[in-house]
Amino acid sequence: MADIICVIGNKGGTGKTTLSHMLCQGMGLLGQRSVCVLTDTHREPLDPANRRYLIADARSRDALGKVIDKIRSLRAWMGVIDGGGNRTEMDRKLYSLADLVLLPFRDSHEDIRTVVRDLELFPRAYAIPTQWPTNAWQREAAENTLRAMLAPYRDRILEPVPVLSATKQLLQRQVPLSLPTPLANACRSTARQILDLLQIPTFESIERDAPAMIPAGAIPPPSHRSLTAVAA
Repeated sequence: MADIICVIGNKGGTGKTTLSHMLCQGMGLLGQRSVCVLTDTHREPLDPANRRYLIADARSRDALGKVIDKIRSLRAWMGVIDGGGNRTEMDRKLYSLADLVLLPFRDSHEDIRTVVRDLELFPRAYAIPTQWPTNAWQREAAENTLRAMLAPYRDRILEPVPVLSATKQLLQRQVPLSLPTPLANACRSTARQILDLLQIPTFESIERDAPAMIPAGAIPPPSHRSLTAVAA
């Protein structure tokens, strides 16, 4: 049965959609099949071509139920649900369905105050800093703010996802045939952190632990079929 990850949070603009696509792209690069699920009615579904994951449109309540049922029926798959912003009731629903809940936030006092409320509201959720500064001085200042404002929740804060302008390519309707190496590396790193949290081995860890037992290409990247076709 597939695991479900929900990326939620009351504040908009924290990088939920970008994080969802980074996770799925990174999982594909690590040999983990996944589906990125759209629930935001203000967005349009993206073209799955050239991506390492599938796209599912679940912008209506009925569609969401059907998509989740289909994902759950798939063995060794992962569903990543992009929850959108400013939808507390939807967040509550997704929280109840999820195996893992992520609350992205940026380096701002407003974002941090909001994520504190969400951490209280969703006690199983983890906060994940996104679009995090890479400049040494800015990063130190951001980390000081984190320690000051989120100290009671430090065991629920994941490693930051660094700011990277190339991530916008994942949100294009059609992604390029080849994505920049720094973007691929960032996607892998982000996905690896989440898969480790779920205690799900990646293809690279299996190869590392038992290289002689795993033939090359044993886990191919997912094909660009519809979710319906995969579940059939």
